[in-house]
Amino acid sequence: MNASSSQVEKIKENYLRVRSDVAMAAKAAGRGPEEIRVVGVTKYVGHEEAMALVEAGCLDLGESRPQEVWEKASRLPAAVRWHLIGHLQRNKVRRTLPQIHLLHSLDSSRLADEIHKESLTQGIRAAVLLEIQIAQDATKTGMPPREAEIWFESYVSDDIRRRHMDVRGLMGMSSLGAEISQVGREFAFLRNQMEAWNQRFGMQMSELSMGMSQDFAVAIAE
Repeated sequence: MNASSSQVEKIKENYLRVRSDVAMAAKAAGRGPEEIRVVGVTKYVGHEEAMALVEAGCLDLGESRPQEVWEKASRLPAAVRWHLIGHLQRNKVRRTLPQIHLLHSLDSSRLADEIHKESLTQGIRAAVLLEIQIAQDATKTGMPPREAEIWFESYVSDDIRRRHMDVRGLMGMSSLGAEISQVGREFAFLRNQMEAWNQRFGMQMSELSMGMSQDFAVAIAE
């Protein structure tokens, strides 16, 4: 189904409103809006709706399923930066890595091994975020914090792996339906974890992927 002109205009209006809300939340937190990257998640919509977002100025688009990245990337401008925010199956790593700007969901050592192998084969350096389980909600994915720390320590000490895998930061999803105070604590934990690992291992991770439509203001504050 093609998007109507009214749908396209509504998408553009919504994106501009979100940008305004982000700017206000950043100002309230003592930050500049340019520090915040808004990723427009295009799952469940067609390429025409996604194109409306691009035309509104949103060049960072996110998908949960690799197949959707493959399909939409073939139809949208090359300037779009694709973010995979959902689980990446190991058998889809080979085709997906060249098409994405950033993988937000490195959630296991087995997936990390496959990404490393394919990065070597393809001669690329894969940009990833280590997904950590910060929520009390058992349905949320990610490595348990201690497991993530053990993996990250091994990554830091492996020069070959670091040449082919760029861990730029961390990702975490808040507990579903939690009070804002709890969400804030979960996001603060993720920030503190990144800062602690940067200091301990001499790294310069700078990206935190956290916050969705309902809690992005809390994420910006943290």
